[in-house]
Amino acid sequence: MKDTNLNRRQWLLRSMSGLALTAGVQHVPLIQPVWAGDPERHPLAPRASHHLARAKRVIFFFMTGGVSHVDSFDPKPELNKRDGQPSVRNGRNWKAALWPHKPRGQSGIEVTDLFPHIADRADDLCLIRSMHADHGDHFEATLHMHSGSDGSVRPSIGSWVSYALGTMNPNLPSFVAFVARKPYAGAQVWDSHFLPAYHQGVRITPGDEPIPHLTPHADTAGLQNKELQMLERLNQQHLQGREHVNDLAARKLSFTTAQSLQEVAPEVFDLRGESKAMLDLYGVRGRGDNSSFAWQVLMARRLAERGVRFIELIDTGANRNWDQHSNMPRHGELAKVVDRPIAALLQDLQQRGMFDDTLVVWCTEFGRTPFEDSDPSGRGHWREGFTCWLAGGGAKRGYVHGATDELGLRPEADPVHTHDFHATLLHLLGLNHKKLTYRHAGRDWRLTDEFGRVVTDVIA
Repeated sequence: MKDTNLNRRQWLLRSMSGLALTAGVQHVPLIQPVWAGDPERHPLAPRASHHLARAKRVIFFFMTGGVSHVDSFDPKPELNKRDGQPSVRNGRNWKAALWPHKPRGQSGIEVTDLFPHIADRADDLCLIRSMHADHGDHFEATLHMHSGSDGSVRPSIGSWVSYALGTMNPNLPSFVAFVARKPYAGAQVWDSHFLPAYHQGVRITPGDEPIPHLTPHADTAGLQNKELQMLERLNQQHLQGREHVNDLAARKLSFTTAQSLQEVAPEVFDLRGESKAMLDLYGVRGRGDNSSFAWQVLMARRLAERGVRFIELIDTGANRNWDQHSNMPRHGELAKVVDRPIAALLQDLQQRGMFDDTLVVWCTEFGRTPFEDSDPSGRGHWREGFTCWLAGGGAKRGYVHGATDELGLRPEADPVHTHDFHATLLHLLGLNHKKLTYRHAGRDWRLTDEFGRVVTDVIA
């Protein structure tokens, strides 16, 4: 692969291509809503995986701020017994979970009542209770969970999957991110960085205009096709002899995808094709709802069944999130927003025959301390042990991998680092994390850097 050091002009071109899907869409070239010409020449055409894939697509839920594992998917009876007693950390007291726990389903997995609807789907879940990460700061930890980065900016996992596998529908982006409010690290979370810009996530903002500037201006709509055809010819001429310059192709392709979106997006976001029973299942507030988390999850399913490869949903922004240093009951308010729609998605995917080849991921940047924070009603950051889970896409069902100690401090069995987590997700998609590389700045880069191992025990 060619080195991708960027000069100033190349950087500007790359930046413009990344913006093309969300600004000035009325000025993009006209394309046909099919693979144009030879599919092998389309940079987002589907690509072969390294080995047999269990999952074709990913729906990735990220809970911003750090969800408490001991209050949700890793209950600790011993911790509850020691509530109020001095802990190992600066004399701060152990803090019991605020929600009771009990065995669920045929698997008997014990989880709390914080997420009651998801708890009812316990037999679908593959819990990883032995997660640990490198960073206890929100910004770095959020980047780490998304890109494997140690703090520097690197491509998001969604961009890596797009680069590796392409898209199943050329009229839609290969990677989209539902983001009502920017999380810690902002747009870097879905950035393609040194990968070609057409692998960058397209942000969908819940509301009346999910993709800004998608509708052409009424006073120029009649001229748009002629203008776009002319621009297409000019762009194609400019590309001749420069086929090796990824940024030119990226800019051109971003325009064509944006043009396709003008045709297909209205149908994707139109709820008239969904029954009232389906809206009720997800908790969508009627057909006029276009902003709730329930609406976002239903849209994720609609995008998944239309061929989008990687769909991320970020529940909250960089404030008023799960980072509860002084108000743990707030976890209950946030859980009510996401619980029912996520559980509904698992049920819906099974009913549609999509569960087995759709990998659903639920994660957060780190957990929370089993002891109280400086304010006794809160918990602090805790990177040394927390829980993420998988469902569908080849992951075991009704299974628990790893364990933290009796107080929820650190893994005592089968620890899983963030790099291992990423390697496992890629493996389920048919990708060898050691072979998935991109040449940049004189070295071959990986999502997992020089680390990571596949956690084979979670694979069905």
